[in-house]
Amino acid sequence: MRGLDRLLELQELDTAIDRLEARKRQLEEGKALSEVRTAMEESEGGLGELRLGVDAVVREQQRLEREIDSMTRKAEADEKRLYDGSIANVKEMEALQHEISSLKDRRSRSEDDLLEQMVRKDDLEARAGEAATVVQQARARLEEVGGEAVQELERIEAELADKRAAREKLVPEFDNELLELYEDLRRQKRGVAVAALVDGVCQACHEKLSAMELDRLKHTDGVKRCEYCRRIVVFA
Repeated sequence: MRGLDRLLELQELDTAIDRLEARKRQLEEGKALSEVRTAMEESEGGLGELRLGVDAVVREQQRLEREIDSMTRKAEADEKRLYDGSIANVKEMEALQHEISSLKDRRSRSEDDLLEQMVRKDDLEARAGEAATVVQQARARLEEVGGEAVQELERIEAELADKRAAREKLVPEFDNELLELYEDLRRQKRGVAVAALVDGVCQACHEKLSAMELDRLKHTDGVKRCEYCRRIVVFA
């Protein structure tokens, strides 16, 4: 069964993740720290939304500028044709005059829209500047309230990210059936589904297996289980 030789590695990762998450919960239980952290996250979220809004306005502004430039060049080309004597047909001249007038009207509306976007961009940038100041103040307050706890939380977050990435990379190495059994035992056995067998002793329940049972396990293909706690065991 694919992955049997790496079960202990997966268990060690999950045990480390569980320990880090438990410590993270302990640190975050403090009401003052939790409230200040929430305020900081909310202020960061507000700042992020404003910056996204600025980006959207800039994209719309650039689109309008391209549109205005295109209509300006088209109107100039049409006006040149209108007066260079190349058009003798009256109806064609009237149609071209109508097209030029329509282009200028559309350009005027686009220029009004562009002005609105510029005003909106200035407003959003001003609000984003104020929000950035609030975020800085919230971070300073969090550092003041949390002190060393904040630094430890940051270390835990970084370590959790590393462990979870390593776990995500490791999981595809296992057969689905084996992984399902492992996850099921994790739920049943307080997070510990796999244990090493050292000198015949299960390192999870600390019971010594009989010589007969050890011999049977050594000659068993596939998943091996402790006769006492029923966890998966791996000979160390």
